[in-house]
Amino acid sequence: MRIIGPDELIFGVDNIEACRAFLADYGLTETDPDRFEALDRTAVVLRASDDATLPPPLPTATRLRETVWGVEDHATLDAIAAELSRDREVTVGPSGRLSTVDDAGFRIAFQVTCRIALDLPPERINSPGAAPGRAPNEIGANEDAPARPRTLSHIVYFVPDMDRMANFYIDRLGFVITDKFTNTGPFLRPQANDDHHVLFMIQTPAYMQGLEHLAFHMQGPTELMLAGSRMVKKGYESFWGPGRHKFGSNWFWYFNSPMGAHVEYDADMDKHDGDWTLREVPMSKEAAQMFLFENVAKWAPGGPPPGKG
Repeated sequence: MRIIGPDELIFGVDNIEACRAFLADYGLTETDPDRFEALDRTAVVLRASDDATLPPPLPTATRLRETVWGVEDHATLDAIAAELSRDREVTVGPSGRLSTVDDAGFRIAFQVTCRIALDLPPERINSPGAAPGRAPNEIGANEDAPARPRTLSHIVYFVPDMDRMANFYIDRLGFVITDKFTNTGPFLRPQANDDHHVLFMIQTPAYMQGLEHLAFHMQGPTELMLAGSRMVKKGYESFWGPGRHKFGSNWFWYFNSPMGAHVEYDADMDKHDGDWTLREVPMSKEAAQMFLFENVAKWAPGGPPPGKG
């Protein structure tokens, strides 16, 4: 089934103003009331937790109400409807969006993707032995450069039964396991996306079920570092990072958010196809990250100028 990836995540939140401020500072653009978009129009949607139009909440603290998956075409929607309606209710909205529930109880929906194609420059680097990535006199360190999330990259769920959850997405929707942390969770990618993962899940007790984090792709590591540094300056709390993962190779920087989930910047994720061989290792801090920096104040060799310490 030609599923591309998450198009939008819909939240029911208590402090909607704090969530609005966070998403704007993170770099998303409010295009409709309480819809915050990346450059390709993938989005986070905010609603008040008591909004009667929202799907019902899970019986846990998570504020995620629905994950909307983007697909390539109407034929894919028809195939998903036929497959999932065999054993669960699938409703069709006025725009053709399908709504249902997965095997862990998360509300999910499917629509012909809202994504637009992007034609943007990559991060350019100069590497000895290779043609220069930047022209002469084009600088690579610009503190005033924009830092805009390009697309909704992936989501990570806490789930009480990772095998049942993974099997639903694999057997019913055609996802593939790229890599796996033993007894913790698999990294999954759908048929129409070659990113290392768009979905990951972590085995937890039932009372923790919910969204652990969501992530948006940035241009590259420099833009990720620039965006994350700006968040720190604005007073947001860094949760993990900056650093670089091993599985997926993506750079990362996670922040605490008022939406009840972590929000990550990521960059430079691996691509995979059918020739890839799945890797599996036990979960550990060494397996989760190749290296991890700490966010510290700027410094200069020799310390601050005299009298400024």
